[in-house]
Amino acid sequence: MHDTDLYARILGISAPWHVTQVELRLESGEVLVRLGRDPTELRCPTCGAVTPGYDSRERRWRHLDTCQYRTVVSAEVPRVQCARHVVLQIQVPWAEPGARFTALFEALVIDWLKVASFAAVARQLGLSWDEVDGIQGRAVQRGLARRQREPVTRLGVDETSFRKRHEYVTVVSDLQRDRVLHVEDQHEAASLAGFYVTLSPAERAALEVICLDMWRPYIAATRRWIPDAEAKIAFDKFHVAQRLGDAVDRVRRREHRQRRAQADDRLSGTRYWWLRNPEQMDAAQWQAFAPLRQSTLQTARAWAIKELAMTLWRFRTRGWARKAWQRWLRWALRCRLEPVVKVARSFRKYLWGILNAIIAGVTNARAEALNAKIQRLKRMACGYRNRQRFRNAIYFHHGGLNMYPATLQATHSKA
Repeated sequence: MHDTDLYARILGISAPWHVTQVELRLESGEVLVRLGRDPTELRCPTCGAVTPGYDSRERRWRHLDTCQYRTVVSAEVPRVQCARHVVLQIQVPWAEPGARFTALFEALVIDWLKVASFAAVARQLGLSWDEVDGIQGRAVQRGLARRQREPVTRLGVDETSFRKRHEYVTVVSDLQRDRVLHVEDQHEAASLAGFYVTLSPAERAALEVICLDMWRPYIAATRRWIPDAEAKIAFDKFHVAQRLGDAVDRVRRREHRQRRAQADDRLSGTRYWWLRNPEQMDAAQWQAFAPLRQSTLQTARAWAIKELAMTLWRFRTRGWARKAWQRWLRWALRCRLEPVVKVARSFRKYLWGILNAIIAGVTNARAEALNAKIQRLKRMACGYRNRQRFRNAIYFHHGGLNMYPATLQATHSKA
């Protein structure tokens, strides 16, 4: 087999395109593959109409390496003058419009990005950060354009930090399919509304549960856009536990300062005892924790209030659940531990949403796990300074998108 035939097979080239020359450039460590085109009719890449040629320009694309040699594809690509769409370059079968890389090379980068960082992919493939970012951005655009509208009944809404100094993005996820549906700047009412406006009235009405933190802007946006919102908003166990854990920790910190002034160091190094889920403690740890949790410390009382709240999720009827939470609220509001009292007041105000979560049996644990994965992405990239790149990375890894170039759809499965 001649080298021109070999590369025609490798590139998947067929008439009217053909390989005219393969040139090995040892001094530059490069293989240059030149392509030619038979004189056949030209079509507009937008409408498909047969159109006259306008001119041609040389284009180059990076292809998969040949052994240790960087491989470049070169071709004179015609431009056409369409009556409806002016002057446009025709499409080529080996690359996406506007790309500087062949479809096979972009697919390789996509595969690498799924398992390695930007820096590692750029280093191993001899690319710049911007080139890797461009390939990822195009992949995400293709994936979002191909995404089919499927019925969503359970949403998770959470914010995740973008950079320091309290900069956030809002992440909306499908709790049933474990995928990100929407990423928006900030964590304001407009951020969540930016997702709701993309839904049709029927899709908004079809939502059954919307799992939120007790964040007033999110609640306001949901009330504004979703019919019968207060029957659908759910404040799940994870967020309740998170708020109570923060309250216990504030009680511990204040008490620790007071007791250290009296040479009492019982609370030193105990932070994670109070915050840890008892179900994750083994028998030895639980026994070691006993003197503290059974003591008369204010922190022990705050911890007991928190743990009682964690037992109130087993109810299956709204009436019994409401009675249990009302008893808990009476204790928490009278405990004279200001951080706990403050959280209890919030729970009293939003008790309806807590009861919704209990009756629906819904949890935002998947959204929180997704948040943790997103933060790992950010650490792998040493922090994102560009919001669009951060959004693209979230969609790329957690959007459940089909991102490969169109010419490779038959040979690649969904991302």
